[in-house]
Amino acid sequence: MWPDRRIIDLFKTEFPIVLAPMAGIMDAELVIAAAQGGALGSLPCAMLSVEKAREQINIIRQRVSAPVNMNFFCHTRVDADPAREAGWKARLGPYYKELGLDPAAPVNAANRAPFDEAMCALVEELKPEVVSFHFGLPDPAMVKRVKAAGSLVMSSATIVREAIWLEENGADVIIAQGAEAGGHRGMFLTDNIAEQPGTFALVPQVVDAVKVPVIAAGGIADGRGIAAAFALGASGVQIGSAYLRCPESKVIASARIALAQARDDSTVITNVMTGRPARGVANRVMREVGPISPDAPAFPHSATALGPLKAAAEKLGKVDFTNLWAGQAVRLGREMPAAELTRALAGSALARLSQIAG
Repeated sequence: MWPDRRIIDLFKTEFPIVLAPMAGIMDAELVIAAAQGGALGSLPCAMLSVEKAREQINIIRQRVSAPVNMNFFCHTRVDADPAREAGWKARLGPYYKELGLDPAAPVNAANRAPFDEAMCALVEELKPEVVSFHFGLPDPAMVKRVKAAGSLVMSSATIVREAIWLEENGADVIIAQGAEAGGHRGMFLTDNIAEQPGTFALVPQVVDAVKVPVIAAGGIADGRGIAAAFALGASGVQIGSAYLRCPESKVIASARIALAQARDDSTVITNVMTGRPARGVANRVMREVGPISPDAPAFPHSATALGPLKAAAEKLGKVDFTNLWAGQAVRLGREMPAAELTRALAGSALARLSQIAG
C-alpha cells in the first residue's frame, strides 16, 4: 500500500507516478503508454500549436480512458534582441563554417510560447483532468478559467518560497523540482542557479511549508528513489529521464546512444541551448561555449541560431548541438516499453516501502 494516497485519489490514477512532460522528444504515444501502465501521462504543449495540441489530446482520448495532464510554459515573453542575436551567431560562426552552412541564411525562430488566451480557450474546450505549468503560473484570471474548466492546477517549485507562492496563487499540487532534475529549471522567483537545493533537501522543506500534496521530481528513476520520496513526505513522484529510452519516446538514435552511455557525472546545467538554465547530458556546444555563457540570448532565442547546426549535425549522426535534457539519474533508465516500465517502477517502490515498514 502507498503510505500517502492523496495524489492517487486526486488524479484517479493507479499509481502516484507522473510522466514528466518532455517537449520536443515525446508525443501522444509516450503519454498513452505511461497511462496504460498506471501513471498520469503529461503532454508537453509549449512547442505545439493549438491545432496540434488538440490533435494530440484527441489521439490520447481515443486510445486510453485515463486522466491526462496538459503542460505549458508560462514565462514572460522577451522579444529577440538583434544585437545579441548577431553576437551569438558570430560566437557560433566557426561551427557554421565547419558544417558548410551560411550564417546569413534565414532561420526559423525558436518556438517555445508561454500559455496564452488561445491555449486557455483550448483547455476550456478539452477539459484535461490536470493542467501543469513551468516557470510559475499564468495570470490569476487564466488560472481561474483553467480551474473553472474542471482541471487541477499543478506547477514546479525549485525553492520553498516558490512553493508557498504557488499554493497562495491557486496551485492544487506542487512539484518540488530538485537540482538533479533534467530539463529546464522551473525557477521563477530566483535566478540564482548556485543556490538551487537538491531533491532530498527540498522535498521535506516544501512538504512542511504547504498544505497541498507535493510531488517529488529530480533524480528519481527507480523504486528506491520513489520509496525515498515518500519517506521524505512526498505524495507522488514525477519521472522523466527513466522514460527517455522507451520505444515510445521520439529520441533520435544518436541521442539514445549518448543517453545510454551517460554516467552519474555526465549532466550539467546550461543556458547555451535555449537561454534559460536546463540540465542535460553535456554535448559539444555546451562544453565549448558554456555550460553557462553570458553571450546566450534570452529564452528561447538562444535556440534559434542553434537550429541549423542541430539539423546539420544530426544528419551526420552527431548530437553536438542537440538538447539531451536528462537528470542526474539518467544512467538508471532502461530500454523497455513505457507501460511495462511504469508497472516495474511502482512494483519495485511498493516492495521497498513494505521492507521499510516491516
